[in-house]
Amino acid sequence: MRIFVILSRIPYPLEKGDKLRAFHQIRELSKSNEIILCALNPVSNLDKQKAFSALQPYCRSINFLDLPRFGTLWNIVLAFFTNLPLQVGYFYNRRAAKKIRKLIAEYKPDHIYCQLVRTAEYAKHQREPKTIDYQDVFSYGVKRRIGRSSFMMKPFLKLEYKRLLKYEHEVFDLFNNKTIISIPDRNLIPHPEKEKIVVVPNGVDHDYFSPRQSEKKYDLVFTGNMAYPPNVDAAEFLVKEIMPIVWKKRPGTKAMIAGASPDRKVTALDGNDVKVTGWLDDIREAYASARIFIAPMRIGTGLQNKLLEAMSMKIPSITTSLADEALQARDGEEILIGDSASELAGHILSLLEDDKLNKRIAEKGYHFVKESYSWSEATAKLNKIIQNTH
Repeated sequence: MRIFVILSRIPYPLEKGDKLRAFHQIRELSKSNEIILCALNPVSNLDKQKAFSALQPYCRSINFLDLPRFGTLWNIVLAFFTNLPLQVGYFYNRRAAKKIRKLIAEYKPDHIYCQLVRTAEYAKHQREPKTIDYQDVFSYGVKRRIGRSSFMMKPFLKLEYKRLLKYEHEVFDLFNNKTIISIPDRNLIPHPEKEKIVVVPNGVDHDYFSPRQSEKKYDLVFTGNMAYPPNVDAAEFLVKEIMPIVWKKRPGTKAMIAGASPDRKVTALDGNDVKVTGWLDDIREAYASARIFIAPMRIGTGLQNKLLEAMSMKIPSITTSLADEALQARDGEEILIGDSASELAGHILSLLEDDKLNKRIAEKGYHFVKESYSWSEATAKLNKIIQNTH
């Protein structure tokens, strides 16, 4: 089958969750299908040749469509006055839409696959069978940010929340199939027939993220795209509220915050006992250099790939009940869960002071993700949906 894939970003390098999901799905789908890739590009300094080389083995045709900065600003203004979510406007470009229609006419795909509601505008009027991957529930992610945002940002976030809520409902009826990353996310979709959405989880590359012996330079590590607001909030929560409790009992405990494009709020956290690294060519070095992994997420939706990766490398992990809703690991067995600063600090101290507990959580967490999260099994579900749509 020939599948036309529309993405809101070029899926390489794999520093963001949507790019990671897209890359591995394309790789798996290409084993039994012909892939025509069309990826929008809002980033001017991306190494497109490197991305092209990484994707070439899996695609018959690769098309990167640049979104000019001025045009993007203008489209946000247009979205504001046409009641579209601002992020849908950000990723919509008339020239790109014309190019996509031309490519669809040229390749005559059997199916169109759109990742995220950001790309829905490009395919909603196409007559070919099509699937939309909500992946995360953007509306609820924005809603969770409202309470922790500045006075100036609150009105914009409230507006975006209402528009996304309406748009996510409308998009549902425009596509033959709908997929999403987890059951908790599906339950948040604002549509009476949301049970029809098929849960297609993420996986983890267990061969790549495998246990390794390494010097433990840090006591704990937190990773992710450090420009993403939920990660920025989690980093501040970790250093400003959780670690002071840990330092009171264990002075000198060292933490690493690793990941691309750190926000100025994140870089400001760098200090004697906290290392902010920025982009790392090999994120496995960050995981392997720490005794514990922590993801203290308080806002955001979806499945945290960082947890899958850390657990696959046999690093004992700590997170919040919010992040575990999608992961579904058992507290006290495969992971430790806490929501308050004192609970999370207590878990850090327990894992640092109790070697038996540390090893048990690491071992059980490792086997949990090995058995539950596989890109091939997850994408087989997606492939079945696509193949059965006529």
